[in-house]
Amino acid sequence: MSKEKFLVNENNGDNSSKINSMECLENRKKIIENVFPEPLPTPAELEKKYPPRELKEGAMVTRFAPSPTGFMHLGGLYAALISEKLAHQSGGLFYLRIEDTDRKREVMGALELISKSLDRFNINTDEGQDISGKELGSYGPYKQSERGEVYKSFIKSLLERDLAYLCFDTPEELDEMRKQQEELGIRSGYYGQWAKWRNKPTQEVLKLLDEKRPYVIRFKSNGDFSKKIAINDVLKGNRELSENDIDIVIMKSDGLPTYHLAHVVDDYLMRTTHVIRGDEWLPSLPLHLQLFEAMGWTPPKYGHIFPIQKMDGQSKRKLSKRKDPEANVDYYDEQGYPKNAVIEYLLNLANSDFEDWKKATPSKHNNEFILTLEKLSKSSGPLFDFQKLNDVSKEIIAKYSAEEVYNEIMIWTEKYEPNLHMLLKENKNYAISFLNIERTDPIKARKDICKWSDVKKEFSYFFDQNFSLTKNDALNIINGLDLNEVTAIVSSFIKLYSENDKKEEWFEKLKEISRNNGYADSAKEFKKNPEKYKGNVADVAKVLRVLLTGRIQTPDLYSIMQVMGKERVFKRLSIIS
Repeated sequence: MSKEKFLVNENNGDNSSKINSMECLENRKKIIENVFPEPLPTPAELEKKYPPRELKEGAMVTRFAPSPTGFMHLGGLYAALISEKLAHQSGGLFYLRIEDTDRKREVMGALELISKSLDRFNINTDEGQDISGKELGSYGPYKQSERGEVYKSFIKSLLERDLAYLCFDTPEELDEMRKQQEELGIRSGYYGQWAKWRNKPTQEVLKLLDEKRPYVIRFKSNGDFSKKIAINDVLKGNRELSENDIDIVIMKSDGLPTYHLAHVVDDYLMRTTHVIRGDEWLPSLPLHLQLFEAMGWTPPKYGHIFPIQKMDGQSKRKLSKRKDPEANVDYYDEQGYPKNAVIEYLLNLANSDFEDWKKATPSKHNNEFILTLEKLSKSSGPLFDFQKLNDVSKEIIAKYSAEEVYNEIMIWTEKYEPNLHMLLKENKNYAISFLNIERTDPIKARKDICKWSDVKKEFSYFFDQNFSLTKNDALNIINGLDLNEVTAIVSSFIKLYSENDKKEEWFEKLKEISRNNGYADSAKEFKKNPEKYKGNVADVAKVLRVLLTGRIQTPDLYSIMQVMGKERVFKRLSIIS
């Protein structure tokens, strides 16, 4: 809208009064000086300060721009991962920007949590605050609360060009307006006839400024909601959305900008090429494109991703930070999921061909996977699946050496299980020995651990102080054999056992014990003549397994005995006598 049009509106079409026109211009100047009394950098100076980046053609500049309003959501990590990979695989740049202009919602410590979360999951930022609190990059500050002069410069420019205005509506007046709109069954918002401060006389504005009345600054939209604009979302494709006609607030009464204005200014000055964000922002895209147009800037390309969902009964819903502990990225640390497991699971959600790529190139790090926008879901949100996450994690841990598992467990237990940490620390060689059971063969490596919190449950029986099996407990677990039969098996085993036996020798003795006690020495033999035997060698092994571990299923029994040592083996078998 031109200055001339503004003046016509104010003077009710009376262009004959040059005095009124001059007075209006003078008043507008006074209004701007009142709002921004201190010198500000000009838009031209800011353009010079933040020049276009010198990057190769096709290189993407992406960002992760969270608000420090609580814990780090898994969906945020998902968006950050996508943005980071797109930037770095294109030879571009990925930065962290903190959108902290909503002081009421800010949570203490949330900013540090964001940096730590990105660092923990190896999502590397090129610019913005790092884990130490230091800011990297020359396009900062990267906290919006520290960029006040930048925003005010462009808001001032909008006022000067009659593309913004002061609004003195009270909260009560705005509530009343919304109620009236609701009663009339029309769209809510500050537009058209409802935008009562849009063309108020400048004298009235100056009067309220002199009275120190609180105000906000609104963008003067030139949109028509009945008209459509064509957009090209890099994820959702071509869409048509209604033009924006809402005069949204661009500066709040505390002098800070709203998200709408701030992110447009920052994405331009930081030379962002692609904005990947949640699809809840898609309806706001016409407004954001309108702001870019008002500034005379080319907007970045936008891609709106569907939120991660989960099944709730028979229906799907968005992963909720209020209902679902797994929505919080700290949950995965607390449970002890390897960070690579979480990242590979998220890559699998982002691009369905990641799993095939991983199987075809198992030795390659996930950093080498090329993420594509084309493979991102365009019809619905990816579905969170604990079983899939656990399977991914088991595959990763199965490739660790016993020493690597031990080191990871020590890091986790120091933070979450201090007693277990000390036990493992005092018995390092013993711990590595039992962690090494069925781990040396990469093809047949066991997959009984999907997170470090499983270790206490899976291996606590190796420590006598954690093992409290009684005779009755054992007989209940064995189930089906009486005390005399169990005692006979144990006595036979103790007579023949030698910890120097190779596995083949040990197993031959186990088969001999089976035959001597009325059990078939193989499942095949028992199947052929079930009436001749009480059971087979597996039943005999089960007796020993339960007495040594308190469990029916464990890793290789021979290896367990080798790690425990003869003294501990005999001590545990003796509870049956």
